[in-house]
Amino acid sequence: MNPKTSTASIGTLVMLLVTALIVTGCSDQPSQQQQAERPSPQVGIYNVTEQPLALTSELPGRTRAWRTAEVRPQVNGIIEERLFTEGSVVEEGAVLYRIDDALYQATLARANASLVNARNLASRYENLLGSRAISRQQYDDALASLRSAEAEYESARINQAYTDVKAPITGKISRSRVSEGALVTNGQAQELATITQLDPIYVDIVQPVTKLLDLQHAIETGLIEADEHDNIDVSLMLENGQAYPHSGVLKFSEVVVDEGTGSVTLRAEFPNPDDKLLPGMFVRALVTEGVRQNAILVPQQAITRDTRGVPAVWVVGDDNTVQRRNLELAGTFGNTWLVNSGLAAGEDVVVEGLQRLAPGIPVAASPAENLAIKTDLRASAQ
Repeated sequence: MNPKTSTASIGTLVMLLVTALIVTGCSDQPSQQQQAERPSPQVGIYNVTEQPLALTSELPGRTRAWRTAEVRPQVNGIIEERLFTEGSVVEEGAVLYRIDDALYQATLARANASLVNARNLASRYENLLGSRAISRQQYDDALASLRSAEAEYESARINQAYTDVKAPITGKISRSRVSEGALVTNGQAQELATITQLDPIYVDIVQPVTKLLDLQHAIETGLIEADEHDNIDVSLMLENGQAYPHSGVLKFSEVVVDEGTGSVTLRAEFPNPDDKLLPGMFVRALVTEGVRQNAILVPQQAITRDTRGVPAVWVVGDDNTVQRRNLELAGTFGNTWLVNSGLAAGEDVVVEGLQRLAPGIPVAASPAENLAIKTDLRASAQ
């Protein structure tokens, strides 16, 4: 090969390489310049703080009447009069129905006559016994007749009293199942009315047995204060979201375990002076399970999840760059998440402008607007 030709080829190759590098540098320069001139994304941040948080548990339940009594006749007869207003509160011992007592008055008068006769005979025989005019056996027979007459009179008096059908307990009475003129009998299947005592009132709560064990553990560790009978205070939420104004007591002494489902029924007792709670209502009992003194809460809109469902937040560092950080969450409280691990007090998390973030990019951070932290949304539901 000619040396001059080889030298020329090498020179041409060098020129081509230099030209390619120049062209590449020129094409990269506008891109780097555009990136340098691109503004940092604007994000709204929330500064994480520690605060005491009362941990509560919502337990679904149904109300049950304190006492229920069915009004039934104890004698046969015709209803002459109904003496109560349907739906009103009746006092124990108040006369509700009056049954025709003509037959029972006659029976009582006959029993009274028999009693007077037996008493007089026994008195005469007692005087004669001292003079031995009669035998001891005759006197004993007179005494037995007197005792029998007394029993018959008492039975007639009770039956006559039963013609006034009285309220067995104090409470609100239902509509009447019979009207005036109806024939009622002792032992009939149909009750005349039902009386329900609503103050206080029970709330029966069905939960898995593991929940009961957690509550009892909270009592043992001191997170929940209970009295000497292991009863704890509990509040109530009505089905329409309103808070019930009176607090009750959750009684662990009245627990029944269903062998088929493994669930337990807890019974809470609430005062009901205004009869606002009625039997059969669906309610939610709110039990305080303790207070976490150094709770870390983040707004729900700050939480994102990856394809596996792992929760995470974007954290703004001291150099104003963002990094994605996985969290361990305990649950929601109002419009926040309770964080078990992954965040510390004083850190800033992004709650606005999440769509344009990528790991390591700088951001222009400012406090988030229109951010209201609520740990209990029930207050706004009232």
